Amino acid sequence: MSSELNVPVDPSTPACCSEPGTKGMDYRDWVRRSYLELVTSNHHSVQALSWRKLYLSRAKLKASSRTSALLSGFAMVAMVEVQLEVEYKYPQMLLIAFSACTTVLVAVHLFALLISTCILPNVEAVSNIHNLNSISESPHERMHPYIELAWGFSTVLGILLFLAEVVLLCWIKFLPVGSILTNETADVEKPSRHAGWQSALVSTIIMVPVGLIFVIFTIHFYRSLVRHKTERHNREIEELHKLKVQLDGHDRGGLQVV
Repeated sequence: MSSELNVPVDPSTPACCSEPGTKGMDYRDWVRRSYLELVTSNHHSVQALSWRKLYLSRAKLKASSRTSALLSGFAMVAMVEVQLEVEYKYPQMLLIAFSACTTVLVAVHLFALLISTCILPNVEAVSNIHNLNSISESPHERMHPYIELAWGFSTVLGILLFLAEVVLLCWIKFLPVGSILTNETADVEKPSRHAGWQSALVSTIIMVPVGLIFVIFTIHFYRSLVRHKTERHNREIEELHKLKVQLDGHDRGGLQVV
């Protein structure tokens, strides 16, 4: 019965018996052994992928915490150190926009800093253990949405708000410059006639293309990253599909021989 189950080796197939330790092995045993080796290598690949995700999450949390602390500190200093001209009548919408932008900017960065501060110590504790099986103790998989949220708040939304903060600060700082007071009620001449208004307008004109370039780069970067991940997953799926076709085809051949 056992002799009937053995499949004769096709001369066109790889000469597996020429390798050491494969003498007396038929094609089915050779495919089974190759499959076990592939599964074992995939296990190590899964472990390596898990550790790569861990290190990537740790790097994102570190970058988010540093960026958020830096930009929120600059925003607070700008709001405290800005000196408003008492005799100049600022546009009401300008002051409201500056106050709202500063508050939202600080709140967004502090929220990203809070997430990074809470998750980063747990990730650091696992990443410093030199044990492959300790990857399951890290919370980076379960906390992945929060890590991406902190990364997005710190690098995308936070930087856009900081650019808007710079523009508003330029308007508040330069708008009173060159204005001519007409009476004690601080009525000034038309803003478009003095150098302060022109300076603030130039800063806005410069910052608008910078913001557009930032948005375009962000979209291009994330699209390239998603395309890279998609291509890598497609290659892995194709390799698994080829292995499945090879195993299925050999199984059908074995059944026909039986």
